[in-house]
Amino acid sequence: MTGQSITDILKQATPRERTVKVCIRGDLAGEVERLTEELSKASEDWEPADLTDVHPGRKIAEQLKSLREQARAAEVPFTLRYIGDRAYSDLLAAHPGAEDGQLFHPTTFPRALIVAACVDPVMTEDQAAELFEKLNQGEIDKLANTAWDVHTSADIAPFSLAASALLAALGGEK
Repeated sequence: MTGQSITDILKQATPRERTVKVCIRGDLAGEVERLTEELSKASEDWEPADLTDVHPGRKIAEQLKSLREQARAAEVPFTLRYIGDRAYSDLLAAHPGAEDGQLFHPTTFPRALIVAACVDPVMTEDQAAELFEKLNQGEIDKLANTAWDVHTSADIAPFSLAASALLAALGGEK
């Protein structure tokens, strides 16, 4: 027995919510990837002629650091929230599987779920379609996976090892 009435529980209950950051500057993300490969190649091929030679990767690494900072600054938070049992069920019904045995249509449902669950920024289906024309599939998947998680995850993530170690180091864990 919980000791609480369902009325008390309902007063405390809130929908699951999660925020994910999405890089909206694909040009910067692509340039980071290009420079990362260039740095790797420069490191493979470089052999100094003497001890005073400066590694050619140094300049690339500096550019890469700057671009990574710009790409992180171009990340926009999207907050997605559980839409409720009835709305979720209706959304599933509106996007039936394309093949036998599929719970939902693999292309249309995740995108519709993103639109329905995204509370900040709020977007229409047309705006989402426009956004999806500019984001790569990896960024769209971040949104879809977050939308899926707020609707289907039940567990609270275990306390991380890093957080435990930090608290122990700071004297916060006994």
